[in-house]
Amino acid sequence: MKFPKTVGLVSLGCSKNRVDSEILLGMLREKGVEAVADPADAELIVVNTCGFIGPAKEESIETIFEMARYKDSGRCLLLFVTGCLTQRYPDELKAEMPEVDGFLGVNDYPRFIEAIEQAVGGAKPLLAGAKAQFFESPRVLTTPSHSAYVKISDGCDNRCAYCAIPLIRGGYRSRPYADILRECARLSEAGASELTLIAQDTSRYGSDFEGGKLLLPELMTEVAALPAVHWLRVLYCYPDTVTERLLDTVAGNPKIANYLDLPLQHVNDEMLRRMNRRGANADIRRLIELCRARDIAVRTTMIVGFPGETDAQFDELLAFVRQARFARLGAFAYSPEEGTAAFSMKDQVDEDVKRERLDRLMTLQQGISLEFNEARVGKTYEVLVGASEGGRCVGRTQLEAPEVDGSVLFTAGRIPAPGEYVKVKITGADAYDLEGEAL
Repeated sequence: MKFPKTVGLVSLGCSKNRVDSEILLGMLREKGVEAVADPADAELIVVNTCGFIGPAKEESIETIFEMARYKDSGRCLLLFVTGCLTQRYPDELKAEMPEVDGFLGVNDYPRFIEAIEQAVGGAKPLLAGAKAQFFESPRVLTTPSHSAYVKISDGCDNRCAYCAIPLIRGGYRSRPYADILRECARLSEAGASELTLIAQDTSRYGSDFEGGKLLLPELMTEVAALPAVHWLRVLYCYPDTVTERLLDTVAGNPKIANYLDLPLQHVNDEMLRRMNRRGANADIRRLIELCRARDIAVRTTMIVGFPGETDAQFDELLAFVRQARFARLGAFAYSPEEGTAAFSMKDQVDEDVKRERLDRLMTLQQGISLEFNEARVGKTYEVLVGASEGGRCVGRTQLEAPEVDGSVLFTAGRIPAPGEYVKVKITGADAYDLEGEAL
């Protein structure tokens, strides 16, 4: 068998996983392998998996089996499974999936080409080592060319009781400062005018360097100063490392989106303690007020149905959300994950109760989101154009992060190209999207 000439890659899970996928594609491009959109045309298919919670694992497994069919119906010669699920369950996957030709965990991406060469030679490599490392490589963007994610750290030290990320990705480690700046400059000069800084815990950036200083404010300031960067945003900030210095940096720089992603998970003090979350209800409320004083839109995430959550504790969460009125809120029902502290906790909440609580929370937030969007009607925003067709355009303001938030649907006399920035007056709103007219 010869080294494959075409690759189809399916990237599942979060934006951090997407960056890993783009690095793998970059490695293949340097070997002359062409990426194709249709897996039926690919000689090599790669499924980069997510292993965070139960539904994500199920989606990963279903996708692997779906891609395996192209060995019969397409051109697929090799099927590789990479990412978090492989890192977490390497031996189990290899034993249960004989149709897969190679497995690669998150710590062995530097050996990706080597693993493919082994598979070409007839072996079935399984590489899921424990030694975590950063690996610099050119990327092939899978996002629109005007927008890119930049990973600034990996792993996590928070050890939240429900979370398997430290088991998969290891301890927290900041990526070298100069490497991040070089990548941001390279991406922006190539046309990515919007950059989004991501990590498991972005606000902790720099804490593991000598001196232990939190360096996210300095990093954001330097990235925003790059001439070709038009917008910069940051996601996944842990509440207790969000300083007023960081908030002032976000609020004070016109290139930085006045938007902060703060996964809070809960607000009841007992729930936070059981989740092994640092900080208490009073700390969260103070942080939200600090954001509000600076007119920073907050996106958060909540967990319902964590072991031991009572009706009263869930009602406290609802009351807080009703009062805080988050611009954006996502939520998920607790999923028991092997190896985490919460997996063996008593008082597991019934699945029907979890679903009912999730529905109630998201119904509440839908109304709040509608009010937030309706308050924007009549205002004018700068909009980054994502697509346009037949006089109808789709874009985002600084207050809509890519992939996770809504869009601005607007009309324009002159049809702008994707990647352009235009002024749009908002004329209508629903719970998730806005309507407008280009000025």
